[in-house]
Amino acid sequence: MTDYVAGIDIGSTSIKLLVATPDGREVLVVSRRSPWTSLDNGEAEMPADQPLSVVRELAAEADSALSESGAYRILAVAVSGMAEAGVLLDADDTPAAPIMAWFDPRGGEQILRTPQEFRDEFMGRTGLPVGPLATISKILYLRESGVALEGKTFLNVPESIVHGLGGPRVAEYSLVSRTGLIDQDDSEPWDAALDVVGVGPGLLAERVGAGQAVGEVRDDRMPTAFQGAVLTVAGHDHLVSAVAVGATASSELYDSIGTAEALVRVLDDTLPFDARDRLAQAGINTVRHVLPGKYVLLAGTKAGLLMRRVLQLLGVRDERGRKALDELVMGLPVRGGLGGGALEVSGARNNDGVLKVAANSDGLSPEELFCATLLHGNDMCAELMEVMDREVAAPTSTLLTGGWSKMASVVRARELILPAVSIAPHEEGTAYGAALFAAFAASGSRAERFEEFASSFLAAHAVDLSPTRSEQQ
Repeated sequence: MTDYVAGIDIGSTSIKLLVATPDGREVLVVSRRSPWTSLDNGEAEMPADQPLSVVRELAAEADSALSESGAYRILAVAVSGMAEAGVLLDADDTPAAPIMAWFDPRGGEQILRTPQEFRDEFMGRTGLPVGPLATISKILYLRESGVALEGKTFLNVPESIVHGLGGPRVAEYSLVSRTGLIDQDDSEPWDAALDVVGVGPGLLAERVGAGQAVGEVRDDRMPTAFQGAVLTVAGHDHLVSAVAVGATASSELYDSIGTAEALVRVLDDTLPFDARDRLAQAGINTVRHVLPGKYVLLAGTKAGLLMRRVLQLLGVRDERGRKALDELVMGLPVRGGLGGGALEVSGARNNDGVLKVAANSDGLSPEELFCATLLHGNDMCAELMEVMDREVAAPTSTLLTGGWSKMASVVRARELILPAVSIAPHEEGTAYGAALFAAFAASGSRAERFEEFASSFLAAHAVDLSPTRSEQQ
């Protein structure tokens, strides 16, 4: 019988399940599109039970493929994915509402109606900006919409999948620290936030670390080979992906460009209240890492979301069309062929996400529009980098990854503003990173041994960092 581990990534664009050997060799990946329903005004949601249904479908597909090689078993399953999106469950596990996407603007008005003294303390206490992204905003929206919060527990989507598969209700540190309900000084519930919401600490489940074993698969709709597998929450997707490619040094910037573009810096400890406040005012989070005892600066933009919407406007629907556009953009100068102000794009700020295009001259083309979108993303990244560099030492190198990093024009644009860019070609960083945490949970190792364990696991899937085009010339 062959032993495997499984990593699941509940992403904004797709849901993936990756199977690997316990020592780190990737075996297969299966995926489905994330089943969002787009609503008016940038809103998006999905039924609360839909992600678990997709996970069951993926497990069945993986089971079919793995069974062709003989008997096997899954030793452990770890779930990573998006933060700031989740479910409110009552005592009977009945969800109170659909899952709202992290980029859904609902809750923005409600958080701004909280007491001024609360908002004045919010950023320094939680390490998060005041706005619709923090989960507390969505919870306030639901309360105002008539959802009773008493007796409910909030779980981020990855945590809800672990619970649905048979595990207990738990709150992994890197995910729960993005709710706006946690004091970053001690990673405990912040009483003032709970008072604003009008509930007690039971709204949050027991806190656990990424890779901590929290139960076993007991869902009878999962394949037989998955039954009894150890369960764990791997944590926030961007951070899990960073661990998967070894981007764990404080001197390195990790830039993951998917639907969101995430800029990640590792910290050995949390920053003081005043520094967290200054960073949050600029939209930068100071929160828990998935690495034991570590913290992270996490800055985000919606550059990937805007690029996706530009492709849709241009009628680019597949990889062939994307490649053709990429070649056209590479035929332009890196800053485009139009004069300054001829074509302006905006909307990539993390509290925005609404694509706005101002065409102020003729001579426009699809490639010029995409180039202008890239340069707008550059501007947003540069602003965030400048703020981070005032609080911690500037990075000396960059590891670039994510779906958009496959486009040469995207890489070329980011090279204008980021130091010493290298590309991590790992196709499924988050799902592979989740498999690492699954293997760690199955091993029974203690948290202080995680980095040693990870080094060995990642060595089995080591890839050479690809030099960027400018380095090759």
